[in-house]
Amino acid sequence: MKRLQILILSLLLTLGMAAQKKQLTLRKAVFGYDLYPKNLTDLQWRGNSHDFVYIKDYNKLVQQSVKSSDEKIIFSLEKLNKMLERQNIEIPYIIHVNWINYNRFYLISQNNVIIYDLKKDTVVKIFKLPENAKNIFYNPKADAVAYTVENNLFYTDSLMNQHQITFDTNKDISNGSDYVHRQEFGIDHGIFWSPDGNYIAFYHKDESMVEDYPVIDYTVFPAKVKYFKYPFAGRTSEQVKLGVYNLKTNEITYMETGQPADHYLTSITWDPSEKYIYIGILNRDQNHLWMNKYNIYNGHLVKTLFEEQNPKYVEPLHPLYFVPGHPDQFLYFSQRDGWQQLYLYNTDGKLIRQLTKGQWEVSSLVSFSSDGKYVFITSTKDSPIQRHGYRVDLHSGKTTKLTSDHGTHHIIPSADGKYILDSYSSTDVPRKILLTQNGKIIRTLLDAPNPTADYNMGKMRIGTLTAADGHTKLYYRIILPPDFDPTKKYPVVVYVYGGPHVQLVTDTYLGGARLWDYYMAQKGYIMFTLDNRGSDNRGFAFESVIYRHLGVNEMKDQIKGVEYLKSLPYVDTSRIGVHGWSFGGFMTTSLMTTYPNVFKVGVAGGPVIDWSMYEVMYGERYMDTPQSNPEGYAQTSVLNKIQNLKGHLLIIHGQIDPVVVPQNTMRLLMKAQKLGVQVDYYPYPHQEHGVTGIDRLHLMQKITNYFDLYL
Repeated sequence: MKRLQILILSLLLTLGMAAQKKQLTLRKAVFGYDLYPKNLTDLQWRGNSHDFVYIKDYNKLVQQSVKSSDEKIIFSLEKLNKMLERQNIEIPYIIHVNWINYNRFYLISQNNVIIYDLKKDTVVKIFKLPENAKNIFYNPKADAVAYTVENNLFYTDSLMNQHQITFDTNKDISNGSDYVHRQEFGIDHGIFWSPDGNYIAFYHKDESMVEDYPVIDYTVFPAKVKYFKYPFAGRTSEQVKLGVYNLKTNEITYMETGQPADHYLTSITWDPSEKYIYIGILNRDQNHLWMNKYNIYNGHLVKTLFEEQNPKYVEPLHPLYFVPGHPDQFLYFSQRDGWQQLYLYNTDGKLIRQLTKGQWEVSSLVSFSSDGKYVFITSTKDSPIQRHGYRVDLHSGKTTKLTSDHGTHHIIPSADGKYILDSYSSTDVPRKILLTQNGKIIRTLLDAPNPTADYNMGKMRIGTLTAADGHTKLYYRIILPPDFDPTKKYPVVVYVYGGPHVQLVTDTYLGGARLWDYYMAQKGYIMFTLDNRGSDNRGFAFESVIYRHLGVNEMKDQIKGVEYLKSLPYVDTSRIGVHGWSFGGFMTTSLMTTYPNVFKVGVAGGPVIDWSMYEVMYGERYMDTPQSNPEGYAQTSVLNKIQNLKGHLLIIHGQIDPVVVPQNTMRLLMKAQKLGVQVDYYPYPHQEHGVTGIDRLHLMQKITNYFDLYL
C-alpha cells in the first residue's frame, strides 16, 4: 500500500512539473527570437592581435584577450551619437564593425560610412551617401566608397567628391548590381575593389532583351501593372560584361570575355598585383568552365588557366583565394573528383597539388595564417550533418582537427593562426563559444543556457534510413509530442524542401528545426523531415541524381521516409500531411499528385509547378532546356498530374513573387478548374517569394489551421 502511495505521489509530482512547463504560442514560435541561444554578436579578432571583440546589447564594443578574461568596454554607441549630433546623424544600433587595423574600424549605417579611431577616440571621417545608395563598399587603402544609385555606379573619394562612373539611361542596364545571373554561382555582390584601391571592377548587366513579366500592385487604386525582367528556361537570357574602372584616368576597360554573350561570368578575383583579373566563364549549358586571366589595361585574354567539364553540370561557387606571401598561388574549390575539395594552383595555371581529398566536403575556407603556411577550413569530414574546423598545411596537405564536441562549429582563427574562437551548437548544446589553442580549450567564453528549458518541448531525435537506391544513407529528424504516449496514434506532418543547396537535418540546436515544428508537436502532431538525395553537402553523385528529372528520385526517397513512419506503431497512417516552400512547395504538390493515396493534406508555398516557368540559370543547370529535355519537363510538371489529386491541397503564393512567378500557381488552378479538381488557394497580394513581417504570423496561422481542419 505504501509503495502504491509513493508511486501515485511520484506521478502527481511528474504531472505537476509538466503542468508548470510553458506552452509555445504561435506568435512565440514565429517571432520568439528570445528562444534562440545567446551569442557574442560580431565576435572577431581586433586586427592582427590576440585581443578579440564583440558587440554587447547592440550598443557597445567589448574586448577580451587571450591572456585576460576581463571585459573592457572600448567603444559605446552613446558616445558615438554625441559626436554625430552636429552632423544630424543618429545611429540606432550596432550589429557589425569592420576592422581596418588594430585601432581603426568602420561601420555602415543609414547610408553613412563612419570611420572611427579608438586610439584617438574620435570619428575620423564620415561618408554621407545619397539616401538611395545601395551596394556600398568602402576600401580603406583608397579611402573611398563605391556604391550604386539606381542602375549606375558611383564612388566618393577621400575628399568627399562624388564621381559618377557609368551613365546608362536605359533602366534595363545596370552597373555594379549584386543581382547578376539571379545571384546563382555564389554571386552576392557586383562591385570588386582592387587590392590597393586603384581600380573598381563591376558587373555590367544588360537585360533589355529579356522578356518583361507583369505583376499587379494592389496597394494603389486603381491597381497598376508593374514589370520586371524574368529570363525563363529555354528563352532569351541576360548579357553580362565585366568592366574595370581606373580611378586615376576615369576610364573603363571591358574584359573581352567573348561570345556567346549569354554565358555566365563567375568567380571574379583580382590578382594581388592589380595587373590582372580572373573570371570563370561558364557556358549557358553549364557543363564547361574556362578559368581565364585578363589584362586589365586592354581587356585581352592572357591565358586560360584550366578548364572543367562535366556531362551533367559544373557549378562554380567561389572566387580564387590567394595565399599570403605567395602572390602567384591560389586555392580553388572544385567538385571534379566528386567532392567539394581545394586545389592549389599557380597563376600560370599549373596544378601544384590537390590540397584536400576524401569522400567529404570542404564547407568553407575560413582564412589563411598570416605567414601563408596554413589554411583554415570547416568540413563534413566527421559527419555530413556536422561541421568541424581544421588546419591544413599548404605544403604537405596534413590536416589537423581543431574542434572536438559533436555539432556544427564555426571557427575564427587569429591572424597568426595560433588561437581559435570556436562557436558551435549541437543537439545537446544550445551554443558554446570557446577560446582554444591547438584544439585545447583555454577557456569558455559563453555557455548559453537552453532558452526552451522552461517550455513543454517535444522530444527530437535524428536517425538514418536507406534511400530508394537501396544503399545510400539518408538523415531524418523526428519530433514527438511533449506528452507522447506510444499506445496512441498520432498524425504526421512531413516538412520537406528536398532541393539543391539546402540541408534541413543538422547536428545543431533543435536539430535544425523551426520553432513552428515544435509548436505543431505540442499540438499533437509528429513532425518529420528527411534530407533526400539531391540535397546539400553529400557529394556530386548524391546531389546530381536530380539531373534532368527534378523531383523524381527526391520523391522516391521521401516515400522511403513515409514507409518508415508507417512502420511505427504510434503513427496514424491514414493521417499523413506534407508541407514545404519554394522547391519544398514543388515537392509538396508533386507528392500530393504523384502519390495521392499516401498524403491526406498538403500545404505548398511559392511552388514551382512547371520548370519551364522557372528561370534560366537554376532551371537549365538541373533540367537543361525545355527544347532539349521535353520528356523531363513533361514528367516533372504538376500540370500533368493534378487530375490525380485526392487529398486537401492548399497553395499559397506571394502575388509579386519575382523568384517563382505567380503564373505557376495560376496555371495549375486553371487546369484544376478545367478538370473539376478542387484546390484551395490563398494569395498574399503584396508579398514576394517569402512572406515576411507581421504577415508571417498570418501565414503560419493559415498553415496551422489547414492541418488542424483536415488532418
